[in-house]
Amino acid sequence: MSAEAAAAQADKDWSTGEGEAPAAGAEGERILNQDEIDSLLGFGLNEDDGIVRTGVRAIINSALVSYERLPMLEIVFDRLVRLMPTSLRNFTSDNVEVSLDNISSIRFGDYLSSIPLPAIIAVFRAEQLDNFGLATVDSNLIYSIVDVLLGGRRGAAATRVEGRPYTTIERVLVTRMIEVVLKDASQAFAPLTEVDFSLDRIETNPRFAAIARPPNAAIVVKLRIDMEDRGGKLELLLPYATLEPIRKMLLQQFMGEKFGRDNIWEGHLASELWATKLEVRAVLDEMQQPLRKMLDLKVGDTLMLDAPPDSPVLLKCGAVELSKGRVGRMGHSLAVRVERPISQATQHAVMKLGGKS
Repeated sequence: MSAEAAAAQADKDWSTGEGEAPAAGAEGERILNQDEIDSLLGFGLNEDDGIVRTGVRAIINSALVSYERLPMLEIVFDRLVRLMPTSLRNFTSDNVEVSLDNISSIRFGDYLSSIPLPAIIAVFRAEQLDNFGLATVDSNLIYSIVDVLLGGRRGAAATRVEGRPYTTIERVLVTRMIEVVLKDASQAFAPLTEVDFSLDRIETNPRFAAIARPPNAAIVVKLRIDMEDRGGKLELLLPYATLEPIRKMLLQQFMGEKFGRDNIWEGHLASELWATKLEVRAVLDEMQQPLRKMLDLKVGDTLMLDAPPDSPVLLKCGAVELSKGRVGRMGHSLAVRVERPISQATQHAVMKLGGKS
């Protein structure tokens, strides 16, 4: 076959899709299985694993607002995790372990939509902060607490009846547990600031636990409570609006850190302030004259003052009256002898003038 014929045959194969092209096309039409689709989209079966998402889920999450980190809040809830085992052990008379899963930021509306039902949602009030928070107890922890408090056998799984509302006894027992947790939360905040958390009401429908607008940001603290082979999750939600009054305290890196004070800078500022130069005037008398008369002044005109020659002069710095003195002479210069001390109020007024200059 000549070169021209070979080239013509190749063009024909390309245009008709013959040769090796169909094999590649057939391989490109392979259908993805469910695992591959989930991997591509970035979705998984377990949404609470804390793994950084990829794919479409990462694009969706990138649209969320990233809120500032509050270092002291992590210390407060770490203290809460240390306080709760002792309190819950006294409450349940059982061995209790509490662990902190994570602390994250979320929009309030997204959190309400993500609450796994059935659950008990406690609305509590932060008295000194004049705002509210949520405590969500999942069904596993509810049945575990009820089972422990009502004498369930150790090693046996808590009895669950799905599809029914919680009974009055179950709600009362869980309410008592939440009150214990809120008391520990108040103690956890105590080294930082005084905050009294008090239970406001109990809800089972997330729509009735709306304490903030859906777009508002909130902090979610996820705790794990284990009682041997029983347990569940407890989540505490605090809107950023609730934490705003103590935001500066929560930005501290360690307990007792002071903001806005730098001793070195303050010393330098004080030394520079004392070296500030101010204009001091010796005023013998002041008068008010019409503008027309002032514009008509000529050389040789005399202005009559209401002060005699031996009257004291007034020492002024700007509009601040410093003291009074007598005019005299020292060497070849005119001088003023101060005749009364400068008051403390006058000193503060002059310091303000020096700070502005």
